[in-house]
Order: sequence, then structure tokens, then C-alpha cells
Amino acid sequence: MIHKYLETVTSVESIRFPNRESPIGKMINDYLASTADMDDHTIHLLFSANRWEASKEIESKLNSGSTLICDRYAYSGVAYTSAKGYDVEWCKRPDSGLPQPDAVIFLDMPVENASKRGNYGEERYEKIDFQKKIREKYLELKSDDNGKVTWYTINADNTIDNVHNEIKNITDKVIEDVKTSKIKKLWI
Repeated sequence: MIHKYLETVTSVESIRFPNRESPIGKMINDYLASTADMDDHTIHLLFSANRWEASKEIESKLNSGSTLICDRYAYSGVAYTSAKGYDVEWCKRPDSGLPQPDAVIFLDMPVENASKRGNYGEERYEKIDFQKKIREKYLELKSDDNGKVTWYTINADNTIDNVHNEIKNITDKVIEDVKTSKIKKLWI
């Protein structure tokens, strides 16, 4: 999520979801670490609730001129849960009304290459076959978004410097493009 409502940026901040420090985030963390089990509907709603916990703070920061870079957001929740076979529209519903991102940067790479990175496989969803389904769901979400949010796809299998430079160029462009726009709502 990148957004700048005022003419000048007062700060750039990063946020990530799930926020594993909140009470809901701690339950999500236990689920992801496979130390707790939950029904798929329940965990999906908890992920959404974790985003809602932060929504007022997100809007406040955006309205004060801050630029927010968000690591995972509502699209991630929809991709993961729909990859389990759930209806995409049902997956979107709990996040409807959250602040809409100004852009989505999708870091794409072959799942087999991602699985070679450190600590892969330690969490519940880090299985190659499931990650392939998730990737397909992201690509479906991108093609079904009808221009509501601009999606950028970056080859994340590139060097760290190249990926960094691509992200920087995209964020600079988006910040300039949304300089005076108002916060929109997701899926409304």
C-alpha cells in the first residue's frame, strides 16, 4: 500500500501483515507455526481482523502525509484462502472497506527457487504444491482487478539490487501519481 494524501511526505513507514504482536496476531502466529489448529474460515477471518485492527492507524498515517509500504495485505488473504478452494468473493468480503492500496507490487519467482531460500518450510503454508496454487490465485486476482489497483510484477528471482531498484522506481512513480488523491476503500 502506497498512499500520500498531502503535498509533502512527512515519513515513509513499513507495516506487515500479519502483525504478530497484536492479540489476534499472536493467534495467527501460533496457527502459522503449526502449534494451533483452526478452521479455514476462522483463520481467514482472523487475518482480516488483524488488518482491521490497524485500519484506523493506517488511515491516520496516510492522511498525515506518510507513505506506507505494506508487506502483504488483503490480496494475500484472498490468494491463500481461495487456494484452499474457497470462493474468491467470500474471501474478499471481510476486507471490504479497508483502505485500498494505491499499487500492488507482486514479487514473482518460480516456487521451486523460493523454496531454496533460508527457513523455507517452517510455516504451515510453505509447501511447494500449495505455493503454486497461491501464485495462480495472485495472477487471477491481478487479472480480475479491472484496473481498480495498479499491479506491478517484478521478477524476484533477480539480484537483490535489481529487485530493490525496480521497487524503488515503482514506488517513486506511485507516490508522485497519488500525491493529491484521497484514500479509496477496498472492494466497495
